Amino acid sequence: MTATNIDQIVNLCKNRGFIFSGSEIYGGLANTWDYGPLGVELKNNIKRLWWKFFVTSNDNSVGLDGGIFLNPIVWKASGHIDGFSDPLVDCKNCKTRHRADNLVDNKCPVCGKSDFTEARDFNLMFKTHRGVVEDQGSVVYLRPETAQNEFVDFLNVQRSMRLKIPFGIGQIGKAFRNEITPGNFIFRTVEFEQMEHQLFCRESDSLNFYNTYKQKAWDFYTKVLKIDGKNLHFKDHEQLAHYAKAACDIEYLFPWGFGEICGTHHRGTFDLGNHTKHSGKPQEYTDPITNEKFIPTVIESSHGCDRVLLACLCDAYNEEKLENDTRVVLKLAPNLAPYKAAILPLQKKEQGELANTIFRKLSQLFPCTYDETASIGKRYRRQDEIGTPFCITVDFDTVNDNAVTIRERDSMKQERIKIDELGAYIGLRIL
Repeated sequence: MTATNIDQIVNLCKNRGFIFSGSEIYGGLANTWDYGPLGVELKNNIKRLWWKFFVTSNDNSVGLDGGIFLNPIVWKASGHIDGFSDPLVDCKNCKTRHRADNLVDNKCPVCGKSDFTEARDFNLMFKTHRGVVEDQGSVVYLRPETAQNEFVDFLNVQRSMRLKIPFGIGQIGKAFRNEITPGNFIFRTVEFEQMEHQLFCRESDSLNFYNTYKQKAWDFYTKVLKIDGKNLHFKDHEQLAHYAKAACDIEYLFPWGFGEICGTHHRGTFDLGNHTKHSGKPQEYTDPITNEKFIPTVIESSHGCDRVLLACLCDAYNEEKLENDTRVVLKLAPNLAPYKAAILPLQKKEQGELANTIFRKLSQLFPCTYDETASIGKRYRRQDEIGTPFCITVDFDTVNDNAVTIRERDSMKQERIKIDELGAYIGLRIL
């Protein structure tokens, strides 16, 4: 049985060190979360795999790490200052605030009344001030998306790396949106991480690349992260932005229904064209053979890291009925698991020293954990629940035959392996 409600995932994340409420000892702060020891390992694994798939092993692609603060004119050029807002209303009865377009039957979801203020546009960007004087001239914004870094640095990257069209720029970084609507654990938060790749190409090739990157995103989820394709689907945008030729999301079937985890967008020349207009500096590519100058078309592949992580957890969560027990097991792909192996001495006094030696040796190869508390069965269950693919038991025979018992998480099958062969054995199975 997989997760049927989000509370199962929330409870596992808190109790097993994946994700905690932000500022919990002070009552928390709405829509903020902290990644615990296992959560940060899982998140880093997702980012590492995405970076390899979309940047280092992708044809003619390079990386960027842009700043969170940009010149405010960037957001004027991108359309965020004038058009990045939600219509909000306040309930006059209970004083709560809601998005007007999310109200069902025009009733307050908190108190059930239907007495609201007039709708007002609410800009989703976080505004702050740079410098010691807080006036209009010192206003800056926390970036609401990472994509603009790739656009404003387009020429710097292209010239310094001598890149030829088509080429891509990838980036992983934090973005911030002043979301009012609470959102299903880490699905919708005010601070989140994006994994984005912008492909710069000729207009004549753009639709082919759009379809290529739609399929590339699907392959990343199903072949790299091993998410069940039955829980994913494409959803084409019914209403396109005025500059877009095509846009499509991949949605995952969360416990509450389908939700977007990534998008593929044909952005045309809108971004580089607007930055040309507002900066006065042509954002043009010069063909090295023909000397033709043109503004490249952009195909964007945008992935929400936090949402992808949540999808991986929901997809991996299982409750299995055993003969005398029910076990919770996270069937994460081994390349995603926070720990690749757990070293378990059968008895602390008898095998503790040798088990520690094995732990230190394997920890140089991949992330491991060591557990010597409670029965071996309870220790297996703990590792199942956090997704550790292999448990290594050091027992009474280890000293004599220089071998250990290794247990595979999903099948629970066990076999005897020589200590010297452990690194290679596990290494081949966690790629």
